[in-house]
Amino acid sequence: MRGYLEKNSMLVKEFDHYILEHPEFADEIPNEALVVMQLEGDEEFNRWARETANEQAEEAQRVVCITITKLGPVHSRIEELKLETVSR
Repeated sequence: MRGYLEKNSMLVKEFDHYILEHPEFADEIPNEALVVMQLEGDEEFNRWARETANEQAEEAQRVVCITITKLGPVHSRIEELKLETVSR
């Protein structure tokens, strides 16, 4: 389950970035809806995410599944770093 929590967290983070770049997509999501992240091709995770959402959804709350069909490669956005050694 821990692996699913981490995967879900990563997908939510990526979705947040996507929404910032494509705010019109967010307009399609009903207010107060519970958003469930799904990943194409990962049926075990998807089942876990839907079951978890059904357990957490309030009565009459809409549940919306967002299926990510393609992810780009993971990379850092850091352009520069500075390392400082602190002596003790």
